[in-house]
Parts: sequence; C-alpha cells; structure tokens
Amino acid sequence: MTAQTPRFVPGRPAPPGGYGADAGLVSGEAVELDIRAARLGSRVLALLIDILAQVTLAVILVIGAGILLTSFVGPGAFDGATLRGLQTVGVVLILVGYPVACETLNSGRTVGKLAVGLRVVRADGGRVGVRQALTRSLVGVAVEWPGLVLPLLTWAVGVTVMLTDPRGRRLGDLAAGTLVIHDRSPAGTGYVPTMVPPLAGWAATLDLTRLDDGLALAVRQLLSRTSTLTRDARRRLTRSLWAEVAAVTSPPPPPGLPEWAYLAAVLAERHMRARQRLAGTRSVTSTLWPELAAPAVEAPGFALVRPAAPALAQSTVPQPAMARPVAAGAGTPNGSAR
Repeated sequence: MTAQTPRFVPGRPAPPGGYGADAGLVSGEAVELDIRAARLGSRVLALLIDILAQVTLAVILVIGAGILLTSFVGPGAFDGATLRGLQTVGVVLILVGYPVACETLNSGRTVGKLAVGLRVVRADGGRVGVRQALTRSLVGVAVEWPGLVLPLLTWAVGVTVMLTDPRGRRLGDLAAGTLVIHDRSPAGTGYVPTMVPPLAGWAATLDLTRLDDGLALAVRQLLSRTSTLTRDARRRLTRSLWAEVAAVTSPPPPPGLPEWAYLAAVLAERHMRARQRLAGTRSVTSTLWPELAAPAVEAPGFALVRPAAPALAQSTVPQPAMARPVAAGAGTPNGSAR
C-alpha cells in the first residue's frame, strides 16, 4: 500500500485579513507584485489631509502677499481687476501647483498620501512625471474636486467610477494612465511550515543536528515562493535542495512522495523542535525567576513593588513568604514547584 499525496500546496497560505495583490502590477520576470490598490476610503482620507494642507498654504500665501504688497508697493496701488488676477493665480497654485509639485518631486506622494501611506504610480508601476501629475490635477479640479463643471453630477460620476473600477482609479487616473497604490502594506505572519501527515512518524525520528540555519532558510524560502515559480524551476530547485537536505539528515524517508513533501516535513519537524526548546527554556526561567515569566498584577489600592534582581545573597534557603505558584508542569515532572 502506498501513501497518497496529501492535498497540500506549499507557500500558498490564505492571506491574513483577506487582503491580496490587486493592483495588477507585474515585474519584468512576469511575476505579479504583492501591491494593493488604494480604494475610496483611504483616498478620501488622504484628500481631507491635502485639503487641510492646501488651506494652510493658502493662508500663508495670503499673509505673505499682503505683507509684500504693503511694504514695497503700498496700499491702494492695485485696482480690483489686478487683485482678482492675483487671486486667480493663487487659486491655481494651490489647487494645481500643490499636487503637481508634490507628486513630481516626492515620488507620487502629496502630504495626505504620505500620511496615509499611498503613492501615485504609472499604470506600468513606474514613477509619475510632470505630464501625468498635471493631467491628474487638471481633471480633478475640473470634474472631481472641487469640480468646476457641474459639481454635484461630476462628484457622483467620479465616486461611481472609483467604486466600479477594478483598481479603484478615478477619472484623473484614467486620463493620465496612473494608479494609486498602498505604499505601506500590512505584514503577514509569513510562511509557517506544515507537517505532511504521511511523514509525521518518519519526521519524529529524524537526526537534524547537521541541518544548519542557512540550508533551513533556503528550504523555507523555496516553499514560501512555490506559487511564484514556473513548474520547471520549481522542480529543479526542489530536487537540488532535497539532495542537500537528505545528505545531512537520517534516516532516509519512505518512498512514494514528491520532494517538496519531504522538505516540508523536515522543516515542520525542525520548527516544532525549536518551539519545544523555547518552551523548555521559558519553563526553567519561570521556575528560577518568576518575575520574568509573567507580569505581576497590581491589586487596586496597593502599590506594586518588584525587586530589581533576585536576592540570592540574603539567604540560600527559600523563604515561605517569597514562594509563588508556578504553572503546572513548569517545575518538577509532577508539576510541583521546588
């Protein structure tokens, strides 16, 4: 009777929190990048921060222009048309110049996008230039925010476009060929080795003393990247690593399973033994110095006083007043504390 191949695909755990790569950006090696596209919520938050920054910049420009005109030209030197022209120039600088300058000079980040963790990139993932940033800003001012052409209608159209687009792009992104992505993605737990059930008994008898950290790390990286490799490359790398692992481990595995199953079993057994050693170390630490094992709980109305170090020099005999209960199994084999 031969063991059946387990339904296990290494390196493809469910993404924590349900997020994944949805930006559609592909590297030069035809591998999809793990980058998330920014959606309506995060972009609205970044817009609110940018509006606050623009209002602050507008106040600074008004105060600065007033001081300069009063000092060098004098009050009443300009008529109403000139003042309206200066106001128009100021509005253009605030609404168009601010995002264009920030996105061009700061790698696609305005103040709001920098605070939220967003960035504007080209549709191919490259850095935006002046043309893309200017197009986004002009379309945004005209039909999105503040929306000089039919504001209510264009706002509804813009929100609908962002909600229906697969990558959350707005009208300005579609016109400029750009995309807003999350620059800071939440880190997952990483690849956790899983024991292949048919190999559990064999893995428990393995001698892993000669399996060094470098080879174990190479196996871990291979198993975590299996889904991103082609079939030929995956088969070649798996066989090569299994030959190295088999040379430093014993006994030999039972036949009938693929090489990746053996590698996963070896890595899972090594991971389990490391956890057991860590648990044993913590158990000894909790017995010798309970203050390091768990934080003391301060009762209401009483001050918490904790010694800086164990008072070994005072007495070598344990005092009844200093004894503390420990967790079951943390001390002697029958669970009693010494």
